[in-house]
Amino acid sequence: MPVIAPWSAARPAPLATGREGADDAMAMAAGTTVDHLTETYRAHYRSLLGLAALLLDDTASCEDVVQEAFIRVHSARRRVRDPEKTLAYLRQTVVNLSRSALRRRILGLKLLSKPMPDMASAEEGAYDLLERDQLIKAMKGLQRRQREVLVLRYFADMTEAQVAETLGISLGSVKAYGSRGIAALRVAMEAPA
Repeated sequence: MPVIAPWSAARPAPLATGREGADDAMAMAAGTTVDHLTETYRAHYRSLLGLAALLLDDTASCEDVVQEAFIRVHSARRRVRDPEKTLAYLRQTVVNLSRSALRRRILGLKLLSKPMPDMASAEEGAYDLLERDQLIKAMKGLQRRQREVLVLRYFADMTEAQVAETLGISLGSVKAYGSRGIAALRVAMEAPA
């Protein structure tokens, strides 16, 4: 795509006479001329850069957006029927390109690899496994009723009343078996393996 560079202000505009005037009028009806777009570039580059700076945070991105806006409007200049609207088209293109740049940044941030959650190390996993094995062994060493009460109460997450109803024993018995079972587990878990 062609890059539009500002021309010197000292360049005189050609005078339209006869046939050339008709060609220029026809070109104006067909869209914005390259000369008009070049003049707009020279006159409004800094203001468009400021507009991009309000939307983006770094100068390089702002310059890229403004340059891309001029390139796009230059490519589509035939669609800009009224040359007075060229600046409006440029401003809108700068805003749209800035939005696109921000969307790409946000998407990039979302797609960055997220840190892994705090995971147990291999040693901790092995220790947990040993501890679980020790608990299972200690549970097997309990009386049958103590084991049943503790399993239903803490592993099945039942209330004491539900445990009493399930086992067909009194609420007092559930409390007694539960406290004796926990005391026995505490002793078994603290004993060296």
